[in-house]
Amino acid sequence: MKKGLLFSCLIIACSSVQAAPISLEYQGFYQRLKQVNKGHYPLVEIAFSVPMAGPCKVKSGTLTTEKESFPLTITERQRIFLPYDGKLKSDRALINLDIDGDSSKCSIAMQVRAKQTKAKYLQTEVVQIQTEMDELLNDMQGFPMRYFSSDIAGLNFEFEPGSKTRVTIDGVEQIVTDLLRLPREKIATLNKIEFETKPLVISPWTNG
Repeated sequence: MKKGLLFSCLIIACSSVQAAPISLEYQGFYQRLKQVNKGHYPLVEIAFSVPMAGPCKVKSGTLTTEKESFPLTITERQRIFLPYDGKLKSDRALINLDIDGDSSKCSIAMQVRAKQTKAKYLQTEVVQIQTEMDELLNDMQGFPMRYFSSDIAGLNFEFEPGSKTRVTIDGVEQIVTDLLRLPREKIATLNKIEFETKPLVISPWTNG
């Protein structure tokens, strides 16, 4: 399981669901969103998504209570945007996902990531992202976050699958396919890093 947590910091299994749509209690997601909102994390966030690597294609989604129903915003990369709303928690809201395929093989992943990415970073900016990820993961200790009892090993910079991206670190160029990993030691000594194309995602690199 540790290896699976390399990119996704929490997996919420849906193996008990045998047919579409998937329905999950909003309360569990609210608790994670609360941990982010009560802290000071201007550069990082929690993102929920249905992994695209599996057989699960999300057609649509809703957030429902006994009296109301709201459409969910779901991106082409199957990220699910959930509101942080105490009333929805009190009303025992459900997250409903209409899946094209066998929903028993689907899951929702929770990932700590940078709120935004850009094509150029100074060292101080990269360090700040790393620091906020350390602090957020530390705040989220306890099952199933027990693997993150120590600071992360560094940062992952994720690009479009199959792409080749030119990355320049302190004037030295390299070509990266899909993923660049920067260990803490490298982050501590670099001055700036530039990307030919900005990363899709910046996430924690763990030693799982």
